[in-house]
Amino acid sequence: MAASEENSSLFPIFILTILALPLVPYTILNLCRAASKKTKSINCECSACSRSGKYRKSIFKRISNFSTWSNFTVVVLWVIMGILVYYIKHISREIQVFEPFSILGLESGASDSEIKKAYRRLSIQYHPDKNPDPEAHNYFVEFISKAYQALTDPISRENYEKYGHPDGRQGFQMGIALPQFLLNIDGASGGILLLWIVGVCILLPLVIAVVYLSRSSKYTGNYVMHQTLSAYYFFMKPSLAPSKVMDVFIKAAEYMEIPVRRTDGEPLQKLFVLVRSELNLDLKNIKQEQAKFWKQHPALVKTQLLIQAQLTREMEALSPELQRDFKRVLELAPRLLEELIKMALIPRTAQGHGWLRPAIGVLELSQCIIQAVPLSARKTSGGFTDGTAPFLQLPHFNEAVMKKLARKAMYHFAGIRLTCLFVNLIKKHVIITYAVRMKKVRSLQELRDMAPEERAELLTQTTGFSASEILDVEKVLEMMPSLTLEVTCETEGEEGIQEGDIVTLHTWVTLKRANGLIRALPHAPQYPFHKEENFWFLLVDPTPNNVWFSQKVSFMDEATAITAASKAIEDTMEGAGATVKETSTAVREAVERVKGGSRLVMGKFQAPPEGNYNLSCYLVCDSWIGCDIKTSLKFKVLKRTRAGTRGGYVAEEGMSLAEDGVEEEEEIEEEEYDDYESEYSEDDEDNKQDSKKKGSAANGKGGKSSSEGSGSDEE
Repeated sequence: MAASEENSSLFPIFILTILALPLVPYTILNLCRAASKKTKSINCECSACSRSGKYRKSIFKRISNFSTWSNFTVVVLWVIMGILVYYIKHISREIQVFEPFSILGLESGASDSEIKKAYRRLSIQYHPDKNPDPEAHNYFVEFISKAYQALTDPISRENYEKYGHPDGRQGFQMGIALPQFLLNIDGASGGILLLWIVGVCILLPLVIAVVYLSRSSKYTGNYVMHQTLSAYYFFMKPSLAPSKVMDVFIKAAEYMEIPVRRTDGEPLQKLFVLVRSELNLDLKNIKQEQAKFWKQHPALVKTQLLIQAQLTREMEALSPELQRDFKRVLELAPRLLEELIKMALIPRTAQGHGWLRPAIGVLELSQCIIQAVPLSARKTSGGFTDGTAPFLQLPHFNEAVMKKLARKAMYHFAGIRLTCLFVNLIKKHVIITYAVRMKKVRSLQELRDMAPEERAELLTQTTGFSASEILDVEKVLEMMPSLTLEVTCETEGEEGIQEGDIVTLHTWVTLKRANGLIRALPHAPQYPFHKEENFWFLLVDPTPNNVWFSQKVSFMDEATAITAASKAIEDTMEGAGATVKETSTAVREAVERVKGGSRLVMGKFQAPPEGNYNLSCYLVCDSWIGCDIKTSLKFKVLKRTRAGTRGGYVAEEGMSLAEDGVEEEEEIEEEEYDDYESEYSEDDEDNKQDSKKKGSAANGKGGKSSSEGSGSDEE
């Protein structure tokens, strides 16, 4: 019985230890992360984003941000730990150490007569013949009698003085830290203990494993269903036009699970009338096209109409039930689009290349969904080379504003004060005011390249924007990224490029913003969820529609980027036989570049067969419209003359090649989104010539391309 009570008292200590081991480090780590977070806001602060409520910092928002399941679990576990500490402390008070002198009410070293006198006094009080209380009887037998025996018997007293116990040296005891009810049930202790072991050690891990396996068999690591990936892989085609990407995107299994209610019929009919112009229906056979559209699976019809409601900003026409489904569709969209991009870029050809056209179409769709801009707005119209889509992502811009901007041109006036000396010796000051130039804004880049005062004058005169509206536009333009590519390639240990060689690529992607931020959330007031901006680097051969390499680039996690860049530079320098000092210097420079807003992309690829190749490097954002850049690269691969083929694996981005010992000319084009042959743009030779810049590259040294256009003016 005593051993059982002693073992039972160890159980709370055991549970407290198990809880404290992971909980204390996890809490300290979270507190350190919270203390190290920058107070500078990384989201857009325009009035449109403020009204959306996504970044509201009210007390309710702070409480809701704190009230996550992980934080709630941590708080509950700390409460349980506090209760256990109090319980253990209370138990320790109840456990009494055997002290004979204290039990008899004497001081240490009392004489035998004092011991006998105290024993007789306590016997009158606690002896069973004098006190019928069972607790008094137990106290008399367990404590008073043993204390008297320990102090009066010579052997017992000697044992107590030597070992602290009247029975002599006590052996080492081991206990089981289990609750008392498992060890103190008449005739059933073994069975309950066995059930406890089976339940905790066998059944519980088995249940967890079954749940995990059932979920992993249904979902991928990115929480996308395997059925969705199969559908995307099957329907993805190399000639898939950007306007047809929507038909593949809505076939996700997650969207098929969204219920289609009978009450959704009438609201969807009204929504169809509002978005009909964006559904690519043949107007010559409109009735047949409409009938064909409604004959599709109801889930496909519903999903497509809800996405079109986002693109056309017709969310107010949705019923409350459709509003919930609408948010669910948008919540799943980023991860599904990312998997759809991967399905387009997955190696499909014999050379292991992906497909360019569908990949561009997916990124265009992603941009339009995040910015709530119709796909048709990408068409060249009204004199805008990239369409009106890049402008419609700005606050207060709509179709009416774009029509005003297309009709009116801006005149810049300058004044010069001249001092003239006439023949009659009379000095007159004449102010001559004349028109210097006339400029019409044809692209978003031209608007970004203008000075703030010049831009404010344009928006005031042509669109009638107020000062607060112009301020909102300026805030968004400051949030837009300006990108730069620096590509270098080399063949390790060799000069020139020959077929079969393994070429190593070094690409630095640099991002700058007018407001000085590096990591930021895109301006997307119409998208109801937080969305991090990502960039996709594509090395492509446009003629055969092949993507040689691709990688996603993010500027949100600086620590991860520093680790990756340091490791890549260190491996490269060690492979080149550099000294420790040279390696540390190169690593330190790479870290400084990463902290300054650059990301390193490295990779290896096998040189193709002999011939001339015209490749291009794309850096496309999945959130912003009109912030993408393209670099055209020419290189020549010579016939193999060296013995052997150097092998290696290619997994990174960026590419710029040159022939063996011969300088090759490299064209570096700075173009906006539609320059890479989007279906929504029309080729215009004059527009292309305005956006081209030429450079040169030799011996595998790549060029440098920036998204900041020159914006030359027409006189």
